Amino acid sequence: MRTSISRRFFGRACGMLGALALIGLTFSATAGAQTVADIKKKGELTVGMLVDFPPYGILNSSNEPDGYDADVARLLAKQWGVKLNLVPVTGPNRIPYLQTNKVDLLIASLAITPERAKQVQFSAPYASASIMLNAPKTSKIKVPADLKGVKVAVARASTQDVALSAIAPEGTLIHRFDDDASAVQALLSGQVDAIGSSTTVLSQIEKRMPGKFESKFPLKQQYHGIVMRLGQDDLLKAVNAFVAQNRANGEFARLYQKWLGIPMPDMPDNLEAALK
Repeated sequence: MRTSISRRFFGRACGMLGALALIGLTFSATAGAQTVADIKKKGELTVGMLVDFPPYGILNSSNEPDGYDADVARLLAKQWGVKLNLVPVTGPNRIPYLQTNKVDLLIASLAITPERAKQVQFSAPYASASIMLNAPKTSKIKVPADLKGVKVAVARASTQDVALSAIAPEGTLIHRFDDDASAVQALLSGQVDAIGSSTTVLSQIEKRMPGKFESKFPLKQQYHGIVMRLGQDDLLKAVNAFVAQNRANGEFARLYQKWLGIPMPDMPDNLEAALK
């Protein structure tokens, strides 16, 4: 009798746990289904951004996030009439921060790639960067085949990491660091022979060691998108409208000139073209 009661109790308990688990899964699936109306109701937009990728993302003299990406985020928050909360992220944790609802959006110099588009949802491009293989001017590196036996620094899981890995010959010694700042430091200290980075990172290297380094060959032209969780179609529509409006009215071009000191480059008008 006791055994029969125990079995019935155990069965009911398992059923309750299963139901609770199902409720938990349902909540988890809908917790990230965020709209512009949700953000406006909350009164705050939380944006993840890099602070080690000048001039797109930096820490200013007040130790606050700043740069091109920060100004784009400020423009978006102003347009939606909400307070802005900028959250510093790193290259490797950008997407996990978004997927675990720690931020509403990423404006974090995240390059649009087919692989990432399976994990997250990108807007049309709002920025662009040329990724180059950079090394001392005295280096004999000219083409990818010259990288055999060469120690090259990249930020882990970055566009330059993927691009370099795709073309590096066997024997290339790729050193992966948590961020661009660590990769740059490895280059300047002589720990590595070259670095895969954007031209903007090379300009920062030039300021620290004028005349010593140069770009050897291109790795990739990357386009940056504002990033949301998958399935957030309302948010995507609103963000794409924001991007289109501020590309057309010259606001992005003004910010580009302010932070990069160059005209904004031509970019695809939509995600599909950027993925080609």
